[in-house]
Parts: sequence; structure tokens; C-alpha cells
Amino acid sequence: MFSHVSWKFQQLGYVLKRVRGSLAQRGFQGTLHRIRQEFQRIPTEDFALQLEAVDASLPARLPCAAKPEVSVIIPVHGKLEWTLTCLRSIARHAAETAFELIVVDDASPDQTFPTLSSIPGIRVLRNEKNLGFVGSCNVGARAAKGSLLFFLNNDTQVLPGWLDTLVATYRSEPDGGIVGSRLIYPDGRLQEAGCLVFSDGESWNFGRFEVREDPRFLYRRDTDYVSGAALLIDRELFHQIGGFDLRYAPAYCEDLDLAFAVREAGRRVIYEPASQVVHCEGISSGLDPFNGVKRYQTINRKKFRAKWQHALRNQPDRNLPLEQALLHGKKHILIVDAMTPDPTRDSGSLRLVNIMRLLRELGWRVTFMADNRRSTPAEIAQLGRMGVRVLCKPWSPDLPNWLAKEGKTLDAVMLCRHYVMAPHLSIVRRLAPKAKVLFDTVDLHYLREQRAAEHDNSASLAKQAAASKQSELALIRNADISFVVSPIEQKLISAELPDANVALLSNVHEIFGRTKEFSARSGLVFVGGFAHPPNIDAVNWLINEIYPRVHAQRPDIDLHLIGDIPESERARLSIAGVHIHGRVNDLTPWMESARVALAPLRYGAGVKGKVNMAMSHGLPVVATSIAAEGMHLIHEENALLADDSENFAEAILRLYGDSDLWLRLSNAGLENIRNYFSFEKAREALSRALA
Repeated sequence: MFSHVSWKFQQLGYVLKRVRGSLAQRGFQGTLHRIRQEFQRIPTEDFALQLEAVDASLPARLPCAAKPEVSVIIPVHGKLEWTLTCLRSIARHAAETAFELIVVDDASPDQTFPTLSSIPGIRVLRNEKNLGFVGSCNVGARAAKGSLLFFLNNDTQVLPGWLDTLVATYRSEPDGGIVGSRLIYPDGRLQEAGCLVFSDGESWNFGRFEVREDPRFLYRRDTDYVSGAALLIDRELFHQIGGFDLRYAPAYCEDLDLAFAVREAGRRVIYEPASQVVHCEGISSGLDPFNGVKRYQTINRKKFRAKWQHALRNQPDRNLPLEQALLHGKKHILIVDAMTPDPTRDSGSLRLVNIMRLLRELGWRVTFMADNRRSTPAEIAQLGRMGVRVLCKPWSPDLPNWLAKEGKTLDAVMLCRHYVMAPHLSIVRRLAPKAKVLFDTVDLHYLREQRAAEHDNSASLAKQAAASKQSELALIRNADISFVVSPIEQKLISAELPDANVALLSNVHEIFGRTKEFSARSGLVFVGGFAHPPNIDAVNWLINEIYPRVHAQRPDIDLHLIGDIPESERARLSIAGVHIHGRVNDLTPWMESARVALAPLRYGAGVKGKVNMAMSHGLPVVATSIAAEGMHLIHEENALLADDSENFAEAILRLYGDSDLWLRLSNAGLENIRNYFSFEKAREALSRALA
């Protein structure tokens, strides 16, 4: 109790320090805008289910492809009204993926076969005698034309994105074998978010009866098996392992067995929450475990144990805590940053998102918490697609309470920024005793404040910088390893703390390449929001002193400002030739159409994502020496550098009009990203740090 109260007071102290620092840098209005940005209301979504009424109405023509990528296989035995309702949901929520519909009528006693045969666009197969679920699925698979098979129960209704998300996951995940949907009860509660299998052969539907929008169930992950009610698998793989094993006929445990066979073949079983399917459990086979087909659940469990006893030895013990069982032996890292990363907001977010992507590729289970514990549904979904679990209000407790429950599962904790690490370090050490503590400085806060103080000749900011330096160096000293983004910063820290373990983990960028040549481009682009004080100064300098010189000589050259700029500032900045676009979801169109990117930063620290981003697209940059610091940029070789307004404007005009220079800098910029800021370089750094 005492430690929790102490942690709260530490948090409050660091919040007050942050406010003082912000007032010194941003002023009162800027600080107020930053606070509003952090605490703005998170939009909620309407998660109510809109389902088809269960009746015998025929669906409209189903969009079935002549050359399908996926064969959707629905085995049925009677229950015509449920099958028709399922088909209507498919017609209602058409997929972009080309698919065919194969309904296997398993000798139904009602009008299933003639009714379904009258519906255009579906293929109806009929078993002369009842083969059960297992046999009917295998019949459908043998007739399938698609390279992927999607087995779907007839007592289901699909929701938007049901198929496209599964296919995208299968295509993007290495060694994918099976991908399964998030199953939902008709009343909206969660039915299944992947399934656990214990060493005794018993299984657990993760999330059963929970709230389906809890972020615990909204991230992609490997799982032991997924229900055959909504299961995607590669057709070739399905036939290679013998399809559904007939020893489980007529039904039950065949999906469990299939998943174990897929994993034994070296492929993965993946739960994909973005694919949602409503499953009316028990319609097809009833709910009584001692009567009808349902009785095979117990019979087939014994067969499964006998067949897979060698594999079950590697499954978690039933007495293991659920959180630990879900890890399945994977290393677990918790990452805490000030806010949930949004790559459209700032370069630090893009870097963190790419680091999390790399950690997952390296086999780590990644959990993320924002220090303010606020994450929007869109942010949760974005990280969920990467396989990252998000801890946030109202679903998760605060950090001390979460650590008290799950801290012992952690192998590493990465705390980002000094004002996040400072109040949390002691409680992480105590409640996550085996975790390596990583301090991601993002950039050296004190260095940026020092330079701002010198630029503004501010005594109060210089005092703030001195306090920040003392705090940051103490944290670096106490971390197991600290990450810096620039070799300049690494050298500075090594001089101050020669015994500290400091590693270079810089910005991480994909190499997009150049898509348009010099003559097809026009305009200048600056990327940077006003939440970051160096950007405010850069834009003011650009608008007041640099761009007017450019515009006077070349009024045809427009300037585009991308990033969060308050409405109160826009009128002042909107001079002739300037276009303010605000934050955009995708920078690619601007990187591909602009002729020159600008980085007129006069103070700051770290490396500049705006420069990396431009160069990754082959877009040449005019920058100051501060913007180029630590980025291996050399004037005339891979960028043009200038530190006063006259030379900066001349460099813009020169590069804008010289196609040979432009091409040379474009090629050299791409090489710079390849050599210093690629995923390969970051992967090496993370592997060394976490070895």
C-alpha cells in the first residue's frame, strides 16, 4: 500500500516538472494546447451487433468468383433457416477477396438441397449418406478451387471484414498455417479469442463470456488452436496433413487435431481479432454432452490425448496462471511511453511502432501501456494488427496493480523518456524482479533544453535543462541498458558516464524508393507538428525569413506544411504560396510529389524523422546542421546544409532547379537510410541488447 502511494506522489512530482519545463519552452498557450491534446476525449465506437433475423428468406445473389482465392466451405445437415441466414450475412458483408461458396449438404432430411440449389452463385454438393462434420468438410475441400480454404459453420453470421482480414493476416505472417476469427455470441459477449490446450489434453476458450472489446482479446497472436466454426487454412497444407482426421468422425476435436498437425509441420496457428463471426453455439449439435453428436466431445478427447501425447508434454500445466500459460514459453516485454504511438503524429511514434514490430519478429510477446493509460479504439486496433497487447482505461488497472499480477511474467521492461521512467523505475524493479530494464531516451531531453535555452537566451530554461540532465544521467546509470538515437548522444553519455551501458537504436524506416522523377514533382514540404517546440521555431523561421526569399525569385514554388498546427496560428502563417494541411494519415503522396523536403531546425536533439522519411522516399533534403546532427549527412554528398536564412533559401532554389544535383542527392539519401536507419540495423541493436 505504501509503495503504491509513494508511486502516486512520484508521478505527481514528475508531472509538475513536465509542466514547468513546458511553460519554459512553449509558454502558457502552448502548454495549454499540449495538455488539451493529451486529455482530449477518446471517441467511443458503437459495438452493438446488427444481425440478420433467423428465417428462411433467400439471400440475394452471392458474389462468388469464377477464379476464387478462397473457397468458403459450409457443411450443413438440416437447419435450413440457419444456413440461409448465414448466407444472407455473407451477401450483406461482401468481401474484396475473390471467393466461392461451397455448401455441403450432409444428407439433410428437409428441403435444404433443392432450396440451396435454386440460389445463384453457390455450389451445392450432396452426400448420399450422412458423413458428419468431419467427412463433409473433407468433401468440400476436395472440390475447392481456391488456394485457401475457409471452413464456416452454418449457425454463424459474418461481420464486416470477416474474410479479408484473415487472408491479409495469412499473407503477411511468416509461416502461417491456420488463421481463426474472433467468435462472438449473439448477445454480443465474446465466445472465443483463440484456445489454450493444457498438458492433460483439456482446452480453454480464452475470453469466453467476456466483453469482446476488452483489449486483452484484440491483438493478433499465436494460439494452440482455433475453432473450426471459422477457420482459414492453406488448401495444399490441408491436404498435405491429411485433412480433418476421420478418427474424429462425425465431429469434435477435429479442429484441435488439425491445429496440432499444422504446428507439427512447422506452421503457425494464429488468432486474428479483426475477423469477427457470430456463432450461435449448439444449434448444429445441441448442448447436452451426453446425447447426440455432442457426446463425441468426450469420446474424441481421449483419442486426441492418445494421438498427441508426445506434443502434450510441451503444453502448459493446467495449474499455471493463465497469463503465463498464454505466453507459451515466449519472452515477454512491457513497453511504457508517454502516449500511445500514432505514426501520423510524430517520428518518435513511428520509431516505437517499428521497434515493436521488430520485437515481435524476434519472437517476443509485446505489451504496451501509455503513461496516461489512454488509447483510442483505432490505436488499439493498429497495435493489435502488429500483435501488441494494449493496457488502457477502463480495461486495465494502473501500472503497480498490473505489475503485481503479471510482473513475474516479464523478461524485459522498456520505459520511454526520462519523465516516464523516473516515477516507474523503482516499482518495476520490485514487481518485475527478473526483467531487464531498458531506458529508451528517445532523444536526450536535457540536450534539447540546453540548446533551446541558448537559442532563446533563457535563464529559466537553462535551469530546467540542468535539472533534466541530472535526472536523465541518474536514470541511465540505473538502467540495465539505455538506448540513444544518435551517435553524438552516445558519445556525450559515454563521456559523462563511462561505465553506463548505452546502445545506439536510431530511427527505423522502410526504404520506399523513388517513384517519381525530378520533372514530375513540384513544391516544398515541411513535416512537423506544433506539439514539439523546435518545430514551432522552425516554421516561424521558414515563414518569416526563408520562404519569402524563395517566393520572391520563384513565385511558382509552393510550400506545404504538414502536421498539427493550431487554428489560432494558421492565419498568421498563411502567406502567399503557403498551404497548411494539418496532420495527414499517409505521408506517401507528399513524399512522392514534392521536389524538396525542408528541415530548418535551429535547436533540438536526437535524429530527425522528417529527414529520414523524406530520404527513404528518395526525396532530397535541405537542412540545418542541427537537423543533420547524428544522421551521417554531408553537405553536397547526400543533402544540402545551411544555417542562415539567406544560404538556406539559396540552397532550396539551387536544388529545385538542378535535376542532376537532385538525382545525385536522391540516390545518396536512399543509401543513407539503407546504411544507418534500416530495419536490419535496428534488429541487430535489439538482438544485442536483449541477448
